[in-house]
Amino acid sequence: MTNIRKIAKMAGVSVTTVSRVLNNYPYVSEDKRRAVEKAIIESDYQRNLNAVHLSKGETLLIGVVIPFINHPYFGLLVEGIANEAVKNNYKLALFQTNYEEKREIEALEMLKHKQIDALIICSRICDWEVINDYVAYGTIILSEDRRGRSVSSTFVDHYKSFSRALEYLYNKGHKKIGYCVGRKSGTNSKQREKAYKDFLAKINEPFEPDYIFYNCLNFEDGQMVVKRLINMSNPPSALLVTSDQVAAGILIWCKQEEISVPNELALLGFDNQPIAKVMNITTLEIPLVEMGRKLLLQAIDSTQTSHEELSVKLIERKTV
Repeated sequence: MTNIRKIAKMAGVSVTTVSRVLNNYPYVSEDKRRAVEKAIIESDYQRNLNAVHLSKGETLLIGVVIPFINHPYFGLLVEGIANEAVKNNYKLALFQTNYEEKREIEALEMLKHKQIDALIICSRICDWEVINDYVAYGTIILSEDRRGRSVSSTFVDHYKSFSRALEYLYNKGHKKIGYCVGRKSGTNSKQREKAYKDFLAKINEPFEPDYIFYNCLNFEDGQMVVKRLINMSNPPSALLVTSDQVAAGILIWCKQEEISVPNELALLGFDNQPIAKVMNITTLEIPLVEMGRKLLLQAIDSTQTSHEELSVKLIERKTV
């Protein structure tokens, strides 16, 4: 296999001269440059780009950890990340974890071994203690509130946004409010749970465990929610649904079961995805594309730790 030393020997020059020609440095005579270029052509030499990047201390490659590639929430996040990466001449390495810890650790190991310049984790499964073990090896960016920690983050305050949504439903006349969430664990889910319990204490309503629906991630999960609702003797009158996809599924199955929305059940979604616009679902808009853009910029600028909170906007439609 041809290497830089063989090129130097063929051209009758030093290894340093070959390196200068390969990297377009000045101060190489025309004769020596031509000799090196001739040797490269004759030997069919292919540069090791990994070695070139590592010699400069960067790969121009950013890792992006997502649980699912086919979920609209993460699709919009990646859209913002990818658009900004193109503008800044960076490439992306996507890691789909399916919320499996070992897959997330594989991405962290790539950061440790300098195979990527930085790692953006859009939704993590590893405990903070695991993440913290890798902070010394490179830049890690999280899309959750990490203020006070040694990583940068761009996030929505889910305690505040959940509280705002609950107040909105309460002002519409609802006291029996439930909610649907993707995961029981996770920083965002814990913030939402705390907001929910604090809100119930504030309005002197009892906590009903059956009013919480876990593992609600996709459109099809709406059927599961409605099946549980019709079997309840005292169902909630409103649901706060943390995904517009799930809210749309609930709306379809309510029509199937002749449950009037919003008269018998009010729905408030999250994200303002296209399906919410088509189906007239009231929702809290999260600026996911903008969040992705800011995550990428934080990944590039590793000189300081920063935290940026993005605001949400209520989009009122016909389901409340």
